Amino acid sequence: HVETATEHGILPIDLVVVNLYPFEATVARPDCTLEEAIENIDIGGPSMLRSAAKNHVSVTVITDPTDYPAVMEQIEATGGTDLDLRRRLAAKVYARTAAYDAAIAEHLAKATQQEVTPAQLILSVPKVQTLRYGENPHQYAALYGAFPERFAQLHGKELSYNNILDLTAAAALIEEFSGQTPTLAILKHMNPCGVGQAKTLGEAWDLALETDRQAPFGGIIATNVPMDLACAEGISEIFSEVIVAPDFDADALELLRKKKNLRLIRLRPSQAGNIGQDLRSVGFGSYLLQQRDVGSVSESDLKVVTRRQPTDEEWAAMRFGWRVVKHVKSNAIVYTASNRTLGIGAGQMSRVDSSRIAVWKAGAAQLSLAGSVVCSDAFFPFPDGLIAAAEAGATAAIQPGGSVRDAEVVAAADDRGIAMVFTGRRHFRH
Repeated sequence: HVETATEHGILPIDLVVVNLYPFEATVARPDCTLEEAIENIDIGGPSMLRSAAKNHVSVTVITDPTDYPAVMEQIEATGGTDLDLRRRLAAKVYARTAAYDAAIAEHLAKATQQEVTPAQLILSVPKVQTLRYGENPHQYAALYGAFPERFAQLHGKELSYNNILDLTAAAALIEEFSGQTPTLAILKHMNPCGVGQAKTLGEAWDLALETDRQAPFGGIIATNVPMDLACAEGISEIFSEVIVAPDFDADALELLRKKKNLRLIRLRPSQAGNIGQDLRSVGFGSYLLQQRDVGSVSESDLKVVTRRQPTDEEWAAMRFGWRVVKHVKSNAIVYTASNRTLGIGAGQMSRVDSSRIAVWKAGAAQLSLAGSVVCSDAFFPFPDGLIAAAEAGATAAIQPGGSVRDAEVVAAADDRGIAMVFTGRRHFRH
């Protein structure tokens, strides 16, 4: 080949630089048509990049403009580039063309209405941040994807792996109350510690904090309305890791910024109709993919199964508590009033144990459960869980139903004058 090129006077190619057609940016536009998407599929660019990368022993290949300075520096210093740099650039080429092809495959699959769980899982997302460590200091970790587009950090040290998990859980919970009365949630280890709703955000903070005054230390605070000064003054009295809100009033931001390490995050609204998916590694190169649990029950879904109908106050407590319990780790039990949590039991192997913890938490907080509503993320498999709730003071219950012993549970509720509603929808969270 070299002899043929020399014979015909063909000079060798030393440098290949290609910027691909902007396919990803094109399809990101809401008005992009399928024809426009196809027009922006680069054909020759990826071919030149891949062939140059294969021949990187002799060719310098660039597809990322951030690499221009490194290449220029070596060329200016030595007249060429060294093999180590060329090899690293070649690796980036294959990563780029793989991501480019993945974006095309994903878009065309959606456009042609293929099944929602594809036969081949294609995942190619950019790294946006190398984290200090993972869940524990001995684990490495990094953040990938469009996270910064959803969460804008305004203050504080960089987010940790655990911060990010808690932050996303807090955002998912507080979005249940989007556009409603001022609501504030406190979370720890992805579990709600307390949720309050009031005329002002400061009052909502007081209600949420009263549910559990110990767990919020080092927790995540989320609000559904902009953070104001009165609420910020209350929050600043305890140590918190992260505060996430749609926005921060100027005086509240000034006050909270006095805490050097407190992360302040502005939550940008999610795109309408963007339900998203959950992807979880289960080891051995295997993954689970599912639709996110963003569904809510409608009024027509709610079925009263007991002799006694819920009161208006109990209905309000049910609607409030059902939004909270779906974000508590299973088995989940939440006791609520119409505007606040009273006791939360999370992540126990037995639903009765979750109820006992919730009752204990309420007692430790000196909150009465008399007249409360008990919310369960899944059905009561036996009457004992419902009976325990009644003994604690609950007068109404909301749960999915669907147990083979539903009749026994309903009978236990009737015997104790409890009003119970079935939703027909389970909210397991593992």
